[in-house]
Amino acid sequence: MNADVVVIGAGVIGASIAHELAGSGLNVLVVDKGGSAGCGSTGASSAVVRFTFSTWDGVALAWEARHCWESWRDHLGAPAGEQLPRYHRTGLVMLDAPVAPRARILPLFDRAGVPYEEWDADTLAARVPGIDTGRHWPPARLDDERFWTEPAGRLGAVYTPDAGYVDDPQLAAAGLAAAASRRGASFRYRQEVVEVARAHGRVRGVRLADDTLLAAPIVVNAAGPWSAALNRLAGVTSVRARPLRQEVHHVAAAPPGFRPIVADLDLGVYLRGEPGGGLLVGGTEPACDPLEWLEDPGQAAMAPTAAAFETQVTRAARRFPALTVPGRAKGVAGVYDVTDDWTPVYDRTELPGFYVAMGTSGNQFKNAPVVGRIMTALIEAVEGGHDHDREPLDYLAPHTGHRIGLGAFSRKRPINTDSTGTVMG
Repeated sequence: MNADVVVIGAGVIGASIAHELAGSGLNVLVVDKGGSAGCGSTGASSAVVRFTFSTWDGVALAWEARHCWESWRDHLGAPAGEQLPRYHRTGLVMLDAPVAPRARILPLFDRAGVPYEEWDADTLAARVPGIDTGRHWPPARLDDERFWTEPAGRLGAVYTPDAGYVDDPQLAAAGLAAAASRRGASFRYRQEVVEVARAHGRVRGVRLADDTLLAAPIVVNAAGPWSAALNRLAGVTSVRARPLRQEVHHVAAAPPGFRPIVADLDLGVYLRGEPGGGLLVGGTEPACDPLEWLEDPGQAAMAPTAAAFETQVTRAARRFPALTVPGRAKGVAGVYDVTDDWTPVYDRTELPGFYVAMGTSGNQFKNAPVVGRIMTALIEAVEGGHDHDREPLDYLAPHTGHRIGLGAFSRKRPINTDSTGTVMG
């Protein structure tokens, strides 16, 4: 079977790439080992849309993507009757923490045109009902007496009113896959790639477990937590990412009056409301917590653990004292695809024709609509002879007019030393 491009992975990133590549006129085939679009890491995403990144290009990319989510039906060209997820514009409160100082973030917001408000502790207490404004930095484990000591002062915050969340991340991926199909892309599910075919110094397609060869001169690795293993099949060593097991927990009743998302690096959690009054609680990888790195993503236990649930929800209850910590763990577990500094890699590789969209888990769901466009621009330029390594491309964002430097997501970029080193990027 022949195609112009094989995209490996039908999560929200892979489906977006397929949508845009098919829209450029290419014959696109998407392969995924799962049974449907978005049934892997995408389905376990909290789907938060925020703009608090440590680099200009990260902020500009997220701000551009927000415009896509707010006009999602238009972005997909979806018919009136098609069920789509909803973007909930709730705002986001980023509590002060030394690892993400305002002095680094706010100039980027000013440059991008992201509206924000600076709140002192009294304003934070008035605007977010029930919040405890105590400063606890650095985060501590529950069995550390420091967790239970009195706070050392009070916190303020930065509020971004345009932030929010998408209420069904898997449906978002399904919508992108449907839009890609309308543009002529094909999807093959429950298919495992076992070989990346090469000939004469470039990629020539992929071979499946049933020995079917899918021939294509371009292959895009958007395989999420399996992307590192796929790179090994391709002999690509220039992109480093590792699978990381993560949990997001659910509490049936959010604190009274809870609305804006709360990013709390001070305690090591984030909180996001749900339609119907529930609450999602996720972690921000504080240094005190061990990380569960995996060799094989397929071996991850997919049920939440009592220990992680108690840790994260108790931290949330420290911030919102009215929150009750249930006795039974409820939530989802998933496997992230993580680079050293939590900054994704959207790039070519040393194998001509083999491209990667890697390290996207945890903080790139929000950017998926634009990732498809920047990967398409990158592939078209490189296949047309442009040396992206020597002269990194810029992408002109149509909604905001900003130029996003794609060199910021190059496999050759320096490690981002300003990164929080967490899912916050």
